[in-house]
Amino acid sequence: MNISIIGAGNMGGALAAAIDSTLHTVRVSNPSAGKLEVLKSEHPDVQIFTSNKEAVSGADIIILAVKPWILPGVIEELRKELLIAKAIISVVAGVEARELCSMIGEGAPACYYMIPNTAIAVGQGMTFVSAYGSDPAMDSDVRELLARSGELMFVEPRQMTAGMAVASCGIAYAMRYIRAAAEGGVELGLAPDKATKAVAQTLRGAAALLEKRGLHPEQEVDRVTTPGGVTIRGLNAMEQAGFTAAVIAGIKASKP
Repeated sequence: MNISIIGAGNMGGALAAAIDSTLHTVRVSNPSAGKLEVLKSEHPDVQIFTSNKEAVSGADIIILAVKPWILPGVIEELRKELLIAKAIISVVAGVEARELCSMIGEGAPACYYMIPNTAIAVGQGMTFVSAYGSDPAMDSDVRELLARSGELMFVEPRQMTAGMAVASCGIAYAMRYIRAAAEGGVELGLAPDKATKAVAQTLRGAAALLEKRGLHPEQEVDRVTTPGGVTIRGLNAMEQAGFTAAVIAGIKASKP
């Protein structure tokens, strides 16, 4: 398929990296050439354009990865091309699939609202998707398009806000945990690079345990908290400092 991405920012660039350019023709447009040149240097098979219209010519799927205040102008510029595409995907924060179809107007194709996180660029993303006016075949094409990006989950529109908080914003929250845990490791004697590597690998291991065993996280906690041991003392100290409450508050504060 011919895939066109409007916008070469962090998310547009990550999506371009995630799509298999040996199976699809990937085109990316951006008003300034700098970001495009960086993208091209990292992914030579991606075609780059400073013209949106050139980028979407003959596109099967058009991905809109621009700032919210830029979106109306882009839709107005590309309305003809949007109407003849097979599907339009918005990764514009807050623009739901139904709203996107309404903005495009009568005759709009299948519309999707997609919230990925930046880890799609390394094949470990968590992407939430809601759809409007689609069918199972088109949904399958969208799944295939991002097959190598990580996990993709179709949800109801009302659940997209939660998806944004736990996955898209969640990357930043996970990074802050890694930083904090690594700093604690440094205070106890590890070199900064070794502490960071150890914490990152520990998180990978924790995720793998949940996926393989399918247990509740607290069941895995119970496996390593022996009575009177150091782990339970560490957990209790974190809770006294407000760990769980702080995480929940942060997730709930992520609502647009």
